[in-house]
Amino acid sequence: MTNLLLLGFLPSGSEWIIIALVILLLFGGKKIPELMRGLGKGVKSFKDGVNEAKEEIDKAKEDLDKPAEEKK
Repeated sequence: MTNLLLLGFLPSGSEWIIIALVILLLFGGKKIPELMRGLGKGVKSFKDGVNEAKEEIDKAKEDLDKPAEEKK
């Protein structure tokens, strides 16, 4: 039910065009590639951090499982 309510607030096709035009007017054509490059680097570093956290969790889980296997 909550998911359906949230979908009502997402922009539709024509609203995305208006948002893109406003961004173009605010930042200009030369700044947009720099902004997207920075956004891409931010997303990449976020993914790297998530993957690193997953690896640490898996390693800790394996370390916890080893003593339990040795007792058997």
